[in-house]
Amino acid sequence: MLGLIVYAKVSLPGESTGSPTSDENWSIAYGVKVCDEWLPNLTGRSAELTEKDASTGDPDQVANGGTDADGIIHYHPLVGGNTGGKAKLGVFLDVYDISLNDNKLELPQSQVGEGETRSWDVDDENVFDGTACEGKNAVIKVRVWRDYTTGAFEDKITDFRNLRFTNNGMVFAIAVVPEDESDFEINKPDSAAKLDELGVLGEGSGTTDTTVPPETTGATDTTVATDSTVAPDTTGAPDTTESAPTTTTG
Repeated sequence: MLGLIVYAKVSLPGESTGSPTSDENWSIAYGVKVCDEWLPNLTGRSAELTEKDASTGDPDQVANGGTDADGIIHYHPLVGGNTGGKAKLGVFLDVYDISLNDNKLELPQSQVGEGETRSWDVDDENVFDGTACEGKNAVIKVRVWRDYTTGAFEDKITDFRNLRFTNNGMVFAIAVVPEDESDFEINKPDSAAKLDELGVLGEGSGTTDTTVPPETTGATDTTVATDSTVAPDTTGAPDTTESAPTTTTG
């Protein structure tokens, strides 16, 4: 009996198993919204990763999730890298030195200009000064669509780094918005429309998700999943979810 128990534990799949695999190339749309304004798409990478690239001579050996300023995460994990359950939003954030938690979003100087950072702290009563949301209390949330061709979404309000990439054709909207969101709805970023151009097939197109070929334009290494669900990492903090009125994601 003991031998069977030990075998069963050893046989359990590891966190890195499953999709996305090193043979898959996923495309995931993203956007960063503050009040009613979508910020420019990210470009470049963190100084740390750039330094590692210089030492290895091969950026593909370092980055597991990047973008070429098109609003798309081109996700292609390496063998032994962030595959399966390790494919998370935090991998993408680290590529750009972006700090994101329940209370604060901060972009590094590599994204906003030399010698400065740009941050939004929801505990700052003046966080929305100079915007259409001025005077309102702020919250940070990540709205997740598991499939860009459908309207169903989930709102995540904590443990953002552990949100998993489980589908090819997902959409992530990182948003600093008023607590009362009625006048500032979080829609899909414009980059979501590019997924169709990239040949990503979703549930709303009447077919199942499929892996798309890697881009040949020199985009930083990246990936997206073929799983049909959006699921946060089970080891993270409690998660609060709001669903679209017509349906919910599993």
